[in-house]
Amino acid sequence: MNFRLVLALVYAAIAFWAADAAQAQVQRQFPKAALRGSLVIDEPPLVTLNGRPARLAPGARIRNQGNTLALSGTLIGAKLLVHYTLDPTDLISDVWILTPEEAAKRPWPATPQQAEAWNFDSTTQTWSRP
Repeated sequence: MNFRLVLALVYAAIAFWAADAAQAQVQRQFPKAALRGSLVIDEPPLVTLNGRPARLAPGARIRNQGNTLALSGTLIGAKLLVHYTLDPTDLISDVWILTPEEAAKRPWPATPQQAEAWNFDSTTQTWSRP
């Protein structure tokens, strides 16, 4: 067999494996405290969360659909479906912009009261109502 052909097959196998591994990494794990909401970045740190004024915490992290950090200033005016967590002072501390697959997982709690009453399976990342 030609050396170049073997080398091309090896590179193709590595590329296939790397693409498969990258796709598997996209599966994000959300904490039980993550709530679902609609977020609009107004003028950072000011935002609108579920139609109400809110504020990003100092050091808040926003992760885009590829799970890399996004700067709040680049998202001004965009209406985003997100999962988010609140810090002890009710400031938004972590935000994940949802992919279509993540958004399709329902139900997902929108309030702390729902999160308290519902059951969360962290392995499958699904909620169930009692």
